[in-house]
This record gives sequence, structure tokens and C-alpha cells, in this order.
Amino acid sequence: MNLSFEIQAETRQDVGKGASRRLRKANKVPAILYGADKPAQSLVLDHELLLRSLAQEAFYSHILTVNVDGKPQKAVLKAVQRHPFKPRILHVDLLRTSAKQKLRMHVPLHFIGEEGAPGIKEGGLLSHQVTEVEIECLPADLPEYLEVDVSALPLNGLVHLSEIKLPKGVTIPVLAQGPEHDQVVASIHLQRVVTEEAEEEEGVAPAAEPGADEGGE
Repeated sequence: MNLSFEIQAETRQDVGKGASRRLRKANKVPAILYGADKPAQSLVLDHELLLRSLAQEAFYSHILTVNVDGKPQKAVLKAVQRHPFKPRILHVDLLRTSAKQKLRMHVPLHFIGEEGAPGIKEGGLLSHQVTEVEIECLPADLPEYLEVDVSALPLNGLVHLSEIKLPKGVTIPVLAQGPEHDQVVASIHLQRVVTEEAEEEEGVAPAAEPGADEGGE
């Protein structure tokens, strides 16, 4: 959690779709920096450097240093627009942070202790129903990820959101909406293998073979 990320940015002078296309052809990425009760700024980022940073999971849940024309500002990554099939970044949204203002961020879940879980030793499989969760905290308390310990999970056992151990100052806002929002994040169950004999016992008719007579004359 001692990682630090810096983004080098320049103030964007030209705006509009045509200007954005020209930037992308020059291997640049249009971006916007907003929030913290300050005016929004249109920025230009280097595509290759940004792509390299986006390949690291921690980049998505870290306080970033955005150097705009050499002047540093603290921000978090809020949105990334990607090309539908090319490895290209089309646009980035960055949200300024304030030391005294809480922010909401999605952070990944890291599942630990799977090998020693009783349910796994009995032949069960671990399923991840949720791989990230939205948290709320001050920027200084923002965790890189949350750990979900499944080492004591038995067969048919479940882990809910409320069972995740949270660092000091971190909350999961959805839990305040009531117990019905305490969703399952992981479970261990036996893998269900359906055999042909079992299907016949359950009354499942076998599929018709290709070319079988369908009642014609």
C-alpha cells in the first residue's frame, strides 16, 4: 500500500470531437479533472504511460498525483472510456480529492485462505459472487483492496458483505440500507455433475437424434 502513482498532464486548449480525434491520432488521451469545489480542467495525457498505469490493479483505488503543467493535484480515477475492441483509451475522468471530504470508490476484493478452507478440503469449489465493493472513507484512509478471509468457510458456507473486516475509517455504504442489502460475496459448494442416468431419473427426456422421424408420412 506504499505505491504512488503520478500522472503527467497538460492543459488542453482545443475542445470538441475534432480536437479529440486529433489528440488520439497523436497518441494522446483527452481527460477531465473536476471536483473539490474547483473549476473543471480539460487535460491531455500520454496514452502509453496511461495504459501502463491502467495495467496495475492498484491504480484504480489509489490517490493519484496529477501534475498539471507541473503543478501537482491529488485525485482518483473515476471513469475510463475504452475503445470497444482496440487496446485504446478514449477518455479519462479524474476526481480531485479533499483531505476533509469523504469519497466513494470501488475497491477490489482479495480472497485469502482458500487452500485451508474446510469446504475446499471436502471437495467444494469457491465461488466469487462479488469481486469489488463500493466503500466510503477519507482520502487518507483509502485502501488498495479489501481482504476476504475464507479460511474457515465450510461446505455450503457463505461470506456476506458485513463479514468483511474493514480498515479504520472505512465503511460500506450499501449496508446502511438494511439487511436485505448484505449480499453474499463468496460461497463454497460441491460442483454439481449431472449424468445421463440422473437426467432420466429426474424425468428429463433425452434429446432427439439428428434426422429422427418427426412424424412425417
